[in-house]
This record gives sequence, structure tokens and C-alpha cells, in this order.
Amino acid sequence: MARNLDAKCRQCRREGEKLFLKGEKCFTDKCSIERRAYAPGQHGQKSGQRLSGYGQQLREKQKIRRIYGILERQFRKTFAEAERRKGQTGENLLQLLESRLDAVAYRMGFGASRAEARQVVRHNGVLVNGQRVNIPSYNVRPGDVVQLADHSKAQLRSKGALEAAESRGFPEWLEVNVKEAKGVFKSYPARDELPPSINEGLVVELYSR
Repeated sequence: MARNLDAKCRQCRREGEKLFLKGEKCFTDKCSIERRAYAPGQHGQKSGQRLSGYGQQLREKQKIRRIYGILERQFRKTFAEAERRKGQTGENLLQLLESRLDAVAYRMGFGASRAEARQVVRHNGVLVNGQRVNIPSYNVRPGDVVQLADHSKAQLRSKGALEAAESRGFPEWLEVNVKEAKGVFKSYPARDELPPSINEGLVVELYSR
């Protein structure tokens, strides 16, 4: 399976904002954005660089891909599905990305980061409606019950991730029982419930060229 092996902190610095790829480190002053808020590389500190319209669209697409940890081919397939659905393509895109099993597991606190949540899924650590599912891109639907398998509940890493997620609060579209390590995907998130720093309209413009 193909993966993006670029250093997580370099990806955040390249996009100029926190993408929360390193778990709890992103919430401390050890975050690379806090220490070096400029792009990596020898030309990273040069200011005044202006992007063209295409450049802005491309950067936004790369940012969203990095946030959700998916590669170009899979992202294009997700965008094509968003176009087929009724409603606004950009909002459909974000809803499809947030309904991926690895994203839901991360939001429920089953992993400190999306990469860790994906690993838990791949290692048979997550059940959907009582059935073991190990496909990170599995589409969770409203009403589905997602929970940690017994062997994953016992891990200290999972307990720590759940406690940290509880302290930050869970999204409105999820209902999570921390003690049982179980949650319900109540509905697809509304656009105003998702980060305002994401400009999905630029991605729609990019693929509409």
C-alpha cells in the first residue's frame, strides 16, 4: 500500500499551518509551527512570494490531502463521488473525507493522530456495528456504531488518546462513550462544523479546469 513518507512536521510547515499530524505534540509548544513558522528548505524564509490562482488551488488540494492522509488517486476518486452526489461538491467532499473509518476513529479518540487511528484500523482494532473492519477508507454511514476491539481497549496508547480527545471535546456529529470506547456516527458533519481554514472551493475550481 502506497504511503506518504514525508516528515509530518515538514508537511505542516509547507502548508504554513497546523495540520495536527503528530498527535499530542501539535498541542504543545514543541510543535514545529510554533518554533519555525516558515516553509522548509533553504528558501523557506523568503517572504513576499505570491502564488498564482492555480498555485493557490494546488496548495489547498495538497493541504486537504495531507490532513486526511490520502494520496492523489484516492483523492480524485473521492472527489468524483462528491460530484455525483446531490448538493454542493465541496461540502460533499469534506463529508466523504470525514466519514472515512480512519477519520471517524481519529475523531472518536481511538488514535492520537489520523495515522495512528489508521494503524489501529489496519490491525483489526475497530468494529463497525459489531463486525471487524480493517479498511481505513471504509465509508461509515449515519447510525453506524464504531468501537474499539477488546485487545485495543487494553492498550495504554488507546486509553491515553481517548482521554486526550475527551478533554478537547468531541464533534457534534459524533456521540462517544469513553468508558466503553464506543461511539455513534450520528450524521454527516455540516460545513460550519468543520475547520474554517479549509477552502474546499479552491479544490472544486482546480478539478473544474
